[in-house]
Amino acid sequence: MKVYSSIAVQNVVEALLPRFEKETGARPEVIWGTAPMLIRRLQGGETADLLILNRVGIDTMTKAGRVRPGTEAVIASSATAIAVRQGAPKPDISSAEALKKTLRDARAISYSHPDAGGASGIYFAKLLDQWGMRAEIDAKTRFPPPAGLCGAFLVTGDVDLALQQVPELMAVKGVEIVGTLPGDLHMVTVFVAGIEASSKKVAGAQALLDLLRSPEAKALFKAKGLEAG
Repeated sequence: MKVYSSIAVQNVVEALLPRFEKETGARPEVIWGTAPMLIRRLQGGETADLLILNRVGIDTMTKAGRVRPGTEAVIASSATAIAVRQGAPKPDISSAEALKKTLRDARAISYSHPDAGGASGIYFAKLLDQWGMRAEIDAKTRFPPPAGLCGAFLVTGDVDLALQQVPELMAVKGVEIVGTLPGDLHMVTVFVAGIEASSKKVAGAQALLDLLRSPEAKALFKAKGLEAG
């Protein structure tokens, strides 16, 4: 069984796989990436049994007839946040103006390159464009590789701030969340699972989807910084 999944839910899916394997005897092959990366692969001819994408990604696949009717289910949602290295002073991000100042004062920052397709990177780049700060901030930005973790640059001391979805920041040891984006800038990504229409392993895909909506999964989503669906 093959699963194409967003990296934002990777920690939870990986934590649930041992139970799934024990109960079903199946060991899924999981392909991780941003939703746009995975969609490009699917549109290029690849197939999967279970898709775990953001809302836009699932809608795209549904319109293309790639999602089995009646199987779509919201499993979690995640906010975009800013983090610092553990023990570092937490800067002021309480308002848009405070966030602008914090970004300008930072020696270096990290966020996902918008071309990589991550929701937080696309959103933040548009925000910087609106503020007229894109060139200024990008000049001191370390971009992770596609599907990479921005928080890794905090631990090494390469940057002062990292912006990404909460579970992706929490996946890096030695990182502290400062907070989510303030006020009207607050941004949440919804993650949806669905069985691919061409799947020949529908029962196994449904079993994993059901596990992702179980009480155990909901507790894990909360522990990893997501809201359960």
